[in-house]
Amino acid sequence: MRRLSMGNRFNTATGIVHQFSDEQVDIQRFQTLLLEAPNDKSGVFDQGIVEKKAIHGIININNSEQSKTYYQEDLSIIVVKMNLSTTNDFVQIAAPGVLNYDEVADTQIPVEPFKNENESKIGIVTYDSDQHLKVQIPPIYDFQARNKLFASKVIRIEVPERDIVNLINPLNMSFKLNYTNDTSLYLKNYNLSCQFYDENGDGTWKADGCNTTAISDNVVECYCNHMTPFAVLLISLNDSTISEKQWEILSYISYVGCGLSTFFSATTVLSFIFNSNARAEVSSSIHVSLSGALFLLNMSFMLSEWAATLTVKEVCVFIAGTIHYSLLCSFTWMAVEALHLYLLLIRVFNIYIRHYMVKLSLIGWGVPAVIVGGLLSVNNMYGITEMKFSDTNTTNQICWIRDPHVLYGVNIFYFSIVFLFNLAILITVSRQILRLRHVGNRHDKMQVWKDAGTVLGLMCLVGTTWGLAFFSYGYINYPILYLFCILNTMQGFYIFVWMCATARKNRAQTPHSKSKSTLDTSK
Repeated sequence: MRRLSMGNRFNTATGIVHQFSDEQVDIQRFQTLLLEAPNDKSGVFDQGIVEKKAIHGIININNSEQSKTYYQEDLSIIVVKMNLSTTNDFVQIAAPGVLNYDEVADTQIPVEPFKNENESKIGIVTYDSDQHLKVQIPPIYDFQARNKLFASKVIRIEVPERDIVNLINPLNMSFKLNYTNDTSLYLKNYNLSCQFYDENGDGTWKADGCNTTAISDNVVECYCNHMTPFAVLLISLNDSTISEKQWEILSYISYVGCGLSTFFSATTVLSFIFNSNARAEVSSSIHVSLSGALFLLNMSFMLSEWAATLTVKEVCVFIAGTIHYSLLCSFTWMAVEALHLYLLLIRVFNIYIRHYMVKLSLIGWGVPAVIVGGLLSVNNMYGITEMKFSDTNTTNQICWIRDPHVLYGVNIFYFSIVFLFNLAILITVSRQILRLRHVGNRHDKMQVWKDAGTVLGLMCLVGTTWGLAFFSYGYINYPILYLFCILNTMQGFYIFVWMCATARKNRAQTPHSKSKSTLDTSK
């Protein structure tokens, strides 16, 4: 939140007082409020606290009228004495107008919080400009937050010395939309959302506790279970959020794919354990290691939403850390697959490496362990993360990385290196396969299909399909997202099919035809 020096803070609050001088307000009262406001050791003060105290001072002015409206250059305030004898559940109060804008919002204030009081006052503030609430624009990595525009005036509802939260009967606000030349140009690409300004948190606009209903092209109703600064915002439809319906469909696809992948990955690992011939092959050991990483990834992923609902937060932290570790392990073993493929098909000769599989295992399982272990040493790095939907104000909680810097910085950087390395190897190997086909003078269509199948199988092994993530980064592309979910959640199944096909091919060969790999197969 923006911080003000003592002099600027004084001007901010006393400016409100001077504009309301018709009530003969004692300025010394507000000077006292300024001196009592919290400050830190450097002598700077929080503008929000000062402004809130000044507004409460206005509301507490002795006034015999049932309601009184005060006008200031940048804002206006209406103070209303609540009629607690009413039999209605709500009291209707119109938000005060500001310069050149009379119709702002009609509010229905629930009587519920005031029933046990003899007398209560409530103040509704309308801001002519939202600039002072824009100083807390979220960090640049928050793509969604950087694509928000105000579609209405900002109002705040204040009850002195009280924070009204967890209302049973929600606060109802009917906003008159304030379309400008800036906002009207983007209506086709934006969605309306009722949001509040989190003064007590990180100073950003959030939709928690609020529901949005579009009544007409110019009116939006907001239902919120608390009283804070509110506004109707335009949220970009082309940002990194997803609609709730699409989320449900993609979740079903992901769970089905992950379930199948988990089953076939486990089958691959068990087959390897009970097959002595497979254990003797380095290639099979690498395939099984990748299957093990995918098994761990798919299992932990399917437990993510469930763990987020538990009261024991350590379980969610464990699941989130396991997902991240297994994801990095999967990426690493994909790179190992590509490296081994290069040594087998390109280098071929003079590639003896002592304790080859042991060294690969240290890389495949060890490097991700170092990264995740370092992140676990940082507090609140893993835990509950909220996924916001673009078409509603609801959220879905999962266990995952909480820090966006780590989420995009570590994962994208790590995968980018792996993807570029694997892609280069895949292109090189594909050219080698094509060259061998021409040398062998094999032009029959059946061989072409076999070669194409081989390349597709290699693409699954080295995780080329994960590169689809680059095409949806920063915005939602649903066709790409569906392809990403289908292809990558089924990777464990593809590896199982590949190993079955390889085993069948090996059995078809003569007994003395063994792998000519010069790699040391010692474990």
